Amino acid sequence: MKRSGWFRLPITAVPLFAILSFLSCRAALRHSFSSVSPTADAWRLYNASLLHLASTDPSESMVSGDVDALLAGKFPASAHSTVAAWRSSTAAAQRGNRNSSVEVRSDYAIFSELRKSLSNWWCNRKFPLEIMPELVELVKRPLDLHAGGPDSNHRYNTCAVVGNSGILLNSDHGNLIDGHDLVIRLNNALTNGYHRYVGSKTGLSFINSNILHLCARRSGCFCHPYGDTVPIIIYICQAAHFLDYTICNASHKAPLLVTDIRFDMLCTRIVKHYSLKRFAEMTGKPPEDWPKYHDEKMFHYSSGMQAVMLALGICDQVSVFGFGKSTNARHHYHTNQNNELDLHDYEAEYALYRDLMQRPEAVPLLQNFGFKVPPLVFYR
Repeated sequence: MKRSGWFRLPITAVPLFAILSFLSCRAALRHSFSSVSPTADAWRLYNASLLHLASTDPSESMVSGDVDALLAGKFPASAHSTVAAWRSSTAAAQRGNRNSSVEVRSDYAIFSELRKSLSNWWCNRKFPLEIMPELVELVKRPLDLHAGGPDSNHRYNTCAVVGNSGILLNSDHGNLIDGHDLVIRLNNALTNGYHRYVGSKTGLSFINSNILHLCARRSGCFCHPYGDTVPIIIYICQAAHFLDYTICNASHKAPLLVTDIRFDMLCTRIVKHYSLKRFAEMTGKPPEDWPKYHDEKMFHYSSGMQAVMLALGICDQVSVFGFGKSTNARHHYHTNQNNELDLHDYEAEYALYRDLMQRPEAVPLLQNFGFKVPPLVFYR
């Protein structure tokens, strides 16, 4: 889904001698299929250059301005409908519960909480991206406490990430999906009427904040196709959506979590790295030319990619269903959408998945932080 900007940490520039060495061997690197194999040192320099390019964020200043405006109490026009819906829902709750002790939160309380959660989220971008080992504490622990389970730092044994591809309708994976300890579904995809193919169990709903923004306009911020006791985790597409999160969080029975900005940054850099690498290999052009053919402000990883990365951080074994495409299948199994979104580079993400399964040591950044990728299987 569209994201208003990228987030990055300032990093030390690649040393000059490394850049010069990289330029000297670029021709060989661009043609990876040639008879001349670049040296290991050349590949390291090449990957370092790709990571440097992947860390650039042309819209960070714009996002920073959006955050500063929100912290100062200045809201965009898109927030007005959210506030109006919340006030209407609050008034209705007051009228219907005159003799009860229902807590009705004031504007001041909501906006104060908004500033606190937004500030904490934004400040986390200053810390190193060593986020994968922290996902159990940040995500699984709240889910365990909500379910009344023991408070432990153990990962789930098995997890299923269920995508929305139309290829799901080609196989009867429903029972197999439901057999996993945790089932993660994406962007409120329907299950009713599709249980044979996608299962019926849901332990975590993974959505982008554009969807939550639509939910926030509904009475009671209804966003629960799987039931109001199913936890939801969102990634933020626009800083202004923290208003939607704050309002909805006040009424949710189950945990409503926001992905750590370091996790968002990590996913961004990994996918952009693969997109840069694929661009150079497919076109023979230098990776520095990538922005000429991609809108950097629109380019973004898919919800599915981040859900897979989340599962890798909280599960010992991960199974993935409903990813990929086919000429005889719709883009989404539950809609009539047939075309992919231009803001995602799905082929780059597929290359990432292949590396995660076959040679996880090749995935950038993960090994740098000492994270061990658990077994990963994709079902067609």
